[in-house]
Amino acid sequence: MTVYHFVGIKGSGMSALAQILHDMGYKVQGSDVEKYFFTQKGLEESGINILPFQRENIKPGLVVIAGNAFPDTHEEIDEAFKNDIPVIRYHKFLGEFMQKFTSVAVTGAHGKTSTTGLLSHVISGSKPTSYLIGDGTGHGEKGAEYFVFEACEYRRHFLSYYPDYAIMTNIDFDHPDYFANIEDVFSAFQEMAMHVKKGIFAYGDDEQLQKIQAKVPVLFYGFGEENDFQARNIEKCATGTKFDVLVRNNFYASFEIPTYGDHNVLNALSVIALCHYEEIDTDTTQAFLKSFQGVKRRFTEKQIGSQIVVDDYAHHPTEIKATIDSAKQKYPDREIVVVFQPHTFTRTQTFLTEFAQSLSEADHVFLCEIFGSAREIHGKLTVNDLKDKIEGAQIIREEDTSPLLKLKNSVILFMGAGDIQKYQLAYEKLLENE
Repeated sequence: MTVYHFVGIKGSGMSALAQILHDMGYKVQGSDVEKYFFTQKGLEESGINILPFQRENIKPGLVVIAGNAFPDTHEEIDEAFKNDIPVIRYHKFLGEFMQKFTSVAVTGAHGKTSTTGLLSHVISGSKPTSYLIGDGTGHGEKGAEYFVFEACEYRRHFLSYYPDYAIMTNIDFDHPDYFANIEDVFSAFQEMAMHVKKGIFAYGDDEQLQKIQAKVPVLFYGFGEENDFQARNIEKCATGTKFDVLVRNNFYASFEIPTYGDHNVLNALSVIALCHYEEIDTDTTQAFLKSFQGVKRRFTEKQIGSQIVVDDYAHHPTEIKATIDSAKQKYPDREIVVVFQPHTFTRTQTFLTEFAQSLSEADHVFLCEIFGSAREIHGKLTVNDLKDKIEGAQIIREEDTSPLLKLKNSVILFMGAGDIQKYQLAYEKLLENE
């Protein structure tokens, strides 16, 4: 029996794919660095063996699935090549794998992970569904009809895929270490659109997505009247959000979601549009939208003492604003405190003013040192350049999170894509000792 060996198994997409293959009855193992990553929890729960990187891991009988982060010169990949052991890159393997199912790619600058999680939850209410989410969650269902997966635009990785459907949540300038400008990002999405085989569901209030051309129907969803699928009569309250959906200006049904902010209405609307198109039962769609528990690191909250502590992956100005808006809707009577770790020097430099504007929507702002990437040359930029643009902002260190203690009854949002969790853990330890 073939054994799949994942080089870099703790990567978010890699760990999810490993879990899918394991669930489907394949033999799976992998290797990675020894440092702990939150993605390995699912692997450990599945009993998937994680080895430290070493040449000796590569033996005859394996098929090697190589993570995008590792060059051909990596010791394990090199060993496989020397011994004629097949090596397949992650996105190429995934592109071939999905052909067996009705596949749905969820892509966009923001909202991919939440939408992929929501869609896989809702569709699995009607049909057996396998899914791969960018937070490291993967599930393989034997006899699956649908495959729902998160498709990332970074380095144009999503061009390896030819899905039946695509949801495009938005186009925004991000990954400035790779994309030159918004036009460059648009060109990647336009190329992706030509790969889609049955239909595209695009956020119609996005001026970039309005320009998308495809060989298949493009259905638009959003708040504006010209969209095929519209959300109307939105009611926001502290327990979630209710709204009506119109299909080509005719009332279709009312829906309720246990989440907050306009961005979550839009995520739900894209899912409703796809389910409507695939003729999935409306009652099931309504029930499963209402029972969705969320995905990892997207407004993941716990109460400690008088404070609500939230972990969120937001790392772009648009996402930060959306997360702060959600907190204000859910907790209208509490102060909103942000602890933000900028992710990469290029992104921080590119969006310095926009970061300051988004963060300023909170009542108090604490900034951590910039989480740099090994790919970057960062010049003279420091976190103080951001701090100077935000009135009253303070720098916070992992060794001393005590300034947060004074902010009783507040909601503290720990936000970032680096290792912001270590600041949250340090603060939680401090609270325990209080």
